[in-house]
Amino acid sequence: MKILLSNDDGVHAKGIFILYQALSKIADVTVVAPDRNCSGASNSLTLLNPLRATTLDNGFVSVNGTPTDCVHLALNELLDHTPDLVIAGINNGANLGDDTLYSGTVAAATEGRHMGLPAIAVSLCSKKEENYYTAAAVTLELISQLGSHPLPNDQIININVPDIPVSELKGLKVTRLGSRHKAETMSKQKDPWGRDIYWYGSLGNALDAGEGTDFFAVKQGFASITPLNVDMTAKNSLDVMQGWINSMELTGVEKL
Repeated sequence: MKILLSNDDGVHAKGIFILYQALSKIADVTVVAPDRNCSGASNSLTLLNPLRATTLDNGFVSVNGTPTDCVHLALNELLDHTPDLVIAGINNGANLGDDTLYSGTVAAATEGRHMGLPAIAVSLCSKKEENYYTAAAVTLELISQLGSHPLPNDQIININVPDIPVSELKGLKVTRLGSRHKAETMSKQKDPWGRDIYWYGSLGNALDAGEGTDFFAVKQGFASITPLNVDMTAKNSLDVMQGWINSMELTGVEKL
């Protein structure tokens, strides 16, 4: 098996190194990751500046771009083979609920799927970075199932693992995304020249975090396994919206 491994915490992050070590026991792994922390980059691309790839002493490839750039560049230019799987992680911190929209980790996996490959995003739900090996073990277990249970072509797997030892993990739960209250905290400060600067504050508290959600599973000591659609079309709203459109009269056009 050949695996392309990336992340959004950067090529020097602890999580990607530990996952690389674990995956190397079962596969030929190539690491292509951002040269810096790109948390919150989502699916952004670098369009106004050239991308540069640098091979480090440990064989990892560092790219001056976003997680999406890394996967796209690797698959189109850097690799001399087509990998069997794209994996992003292990992220330092959770990617639960609404976080998936902003996550560079999830975006890296999504780009792999856009390029026609099965993809997994994996995150450790803590900033303490104490139990990456638990997240690595869960990832290996999921990979062992993909051969007999392939993913649909429009989906990725989003894994969130509590920051606890493997011995304390209660198991795996298939979940849906929960949601958070809107985040309202920003910090206004002054730079050394007296100009206003602003920092994003903490994430909003969980809003939809009941049984069945990714929030609930992780809080209960389970690894959350959530299949995510790459096609974001709200298919259950198509007929309703078509009826709405059919009933419209474009009388406002006459006023333009």
